[in-house]
Amino acid sequence: MKVDLPDVVAEVSAAFAAYEKALTSNDVATLDALFRKDSRTIRYGIGENLYGYDAIAAFRAARNPAGLIRDLSKTVITAYGRDTAVASTLFHRSSAPGRIGRQMQTWVRFAEGWRIVAAHVSLIDVPDET
Repeated sequence: MKVDLPDVVAEVSAAFAAYEKALTSNDVATLDALFRKDSRTIRYGIGENLYGYDAIAAFRAARNPAGLIRDLSKTVITAYGRDTAVASTLFHRSSAPGRIGRQMQTWVRFAEGWRIVAAHVSLIDVPDET
């Protein structure tokens, strides 16, 4: 298996960028479209554990759109073969001083395109850098 084929990394990077734009603009339709419509799709959030596409879509529809703007750092997209990739990033929000967010997504290529099948979001205190 080849790791980090340039064209695959470029495709997933574009999908990840579309996700980020949709997230920060509260484009719920695009966010919903980027998650795999399957009962096995999972999203662990900062305050919720969502099992299945329907639960994820319901969360997005009900979420308060305030304070979604964030800055990303240390984003890494790693592709495994032609059909699987992991996107990892740190995020920072002015509304959460002293805290840092972590996000990981597993992306899989399906006939309809790249979709997130698993995601994890967490928020921790900024670690001491020594």
